[in-house]
Amino acid sequence: FGSSFAAVSETSSGGLTSLAASQRRLLTMLSRTFARLALRSFEGHVPHIASTAFVADSADVIGKVDIGEHSSIWYGCVLRGDVERISIGKRSNIQDGTIIHVRSDSLGGGKPQPTTIGDDVTVGHQALLHACTLEDKSFVGMQACVMDFATVESGAMVAAGAMVLSKTVVKSGELWGGRPAKKMRDLTEKEVVFLSVSAEKYAEFAQRHKNGTKEVE
Repeated sequence: FGSSFAAVSETSSGGLTSLAASQRRLLTMLSRTFARLALRSFEGHVPHIASTAFVADSADVIGKVDIGEHSSIWYGCVLRGDVERISIGKRSNIQDGTIIHVRSDSLGGGKPQPTTIGDDVTVGHQALLHACTLEDKSFVGMQACVMDFATVESGAMVAAGAMVLSKTVVKSGELWGGRPAKKMRDLTEKEVVFLSVSAEKYAEFAQRHKNGTKEVE
């Protein structure tokens, strides 16, 4: 901000106009800075983000959250690790508008439960993950919901819009869909390959956003 104050000190005639303009620029810079804080501590717990991960400026990552190498948290996501931990492995992508939370023992009773996401996992736009487990190379489609204590096994796929109820296990090699979600069929060979390709390509795409996006003045 030094250049703004220097410009003010050098003005003579019309100084009030320059002062007002500089103040406006300063307020704009401050508002942008504080409006874009994506990472927040909670009761002393700070998110841990790998240096190669991409976290969009408009995401909120709060408290006990771990994000692994080359993973990505896209625009408008909320990861609230307040009463339990959210863990995300390597090369996993959490796409735009997804909400991830955990289970508290103070709401509804029962034991608390973290949300655990493995390596090479794809989570589609606007999904909802609550106190569940997504194993390595699993896939959750757009606007799907995975509830408390549910598990999506490695190599399993949850269809867009599905509702995976509490304690459900989506088995490896299967496609589940519907509300409530049930097995629809086995995955095709092409779909099994896609699970890895999706994670790989999103990791590459995330680096493009990490290095290639900037705010327009």
